[in-house]
Amino acid sequence: MVEELVIAGISLASAGAVYVMAAARVVKQYERGVVLRLGKLTSPARGPGFTMIVPAVDRMRKVNMQIVTMPVPAQEGITHDNVTVRVDAVVYFKVVDAADAVVKVEDYRFAVSQVAQTSLRSIIGKSDLDDLLSNREKLNQGLEVMIDSPALGWGVQIDRVEIKDVSLPETMKRSMARQAEATRDRRARVINADAELQASKKLAEAAQAMSDQPAALQLRLLQTVVAVAAEKNSTLVLPFPVELLRFLERSGLQAQAQTEAYEKRGPAAAPAAARPEDVRDARPEAAPHTEAAAGLEELPEAEQLP
Repeated sequence: MVEELVIAGISLASAGAVYVMAAARVVKQYERGVVLRLGKLTSPARGPGFTMIVPAVDRMRKVNMQIVTMPVPAQEGITHDNVTVRVDAVVYFKVVDAADAVVKVEDYRFAVSQVAQTSLRSIIGKSDLDDLLSNREKLNQGLEVMIDSPALGWGVQIDRVEIKDVSLPETMKRSMARQAEATRDRRARVINADAELQASKKLAEAAQAMSDQPAALQLRLLQTVVAVAAEKNSTLVLPFPVELLRFLERSGLQAQAQTEAYEKRGPAAAPAAARPEDVRDARPEAAPHTEAAAGLEELPEAEQLP
C-alpha cells in the first residue's frame, strides 16, 4: 500500500512538473506576451517576467517592443520636374500596442515595409529635384506622416524616417556640375570686378593726393626703388613717367604734321633760289650803283656819255 502511495505521489509530482513546464512562460523586458485562449484574445498583453498559461488551451505570442530599423528598398520614380531619380530610405518604428500588432495585421513588419515603399514613390512624384537634394528634412517629415497614418491602426508608431541617398542619371550629374562651375565662375568674376572697383577708387584718391603735392610722386618713386633693391636683384627696374611719354608723343606728332604739310606744298611753292648778282645787289653799298644804272638807261641815246 505504501509503495502504491509512493508511486502515485511520484506520478502526481511528475505530472505537476510537466504541467508547470508546459504552462510556464518567461517574457523578457523588451517584450510583451499576447495570449489567445481558444483563438480569442483574453486579457491585455502580459508584461515582462514569469507568467503561466493553460497548456493546449492558451497560445502566447511574444511581440518585440524595441525600435526596429527597416531599410526601404530603392524606389525609382519621376519627380515633379520630370527628372528620373532613384531614392532609398530607412524607417525607424516600434510597436506600442502588442495586441493590435497581433490581431489587426497579419505581419506588421511586412505591412510597414510596403507602406514605406509606396509612400516613398508618392513623395518622389510630388517633389522637385532640388527639394530631394537640399530640403530633405521637410520631405522626411511628410514621409513620416504618410507612413504613420495607417500604421497607428496596427499598433505601430513610426519613430523616424530618413531618406538615405538620391541617385541621379549621369547626364543630370554632368549638367549639375556645369551649372555649379558656371555659378562659381560668375561669383569669382563679380568678386574680381568689385576688387578692381575698390582698388580704382583708392588709386584715384592717391593720384589726386599726389597731384596736389608733386613731391609725393618722387617719394613714391624712391620707395619703389628701395623696395626693388631690397630683393638683391641684378636688374633694377625704374618706372618711367607717363607725362614724359605723352610729351614726346605730342612732339613727334607735331613734327610729322609739319613734314606732311611741307611735302604737300611741293617745290613750286618754295622760294626761288637767290642768284649771285641778286645777293650782291642786295647789299647796302650796291644800292646807289643800281639807282645810277637805272638813271642812265632813262637818258636819250644822244645824251648818253661815251
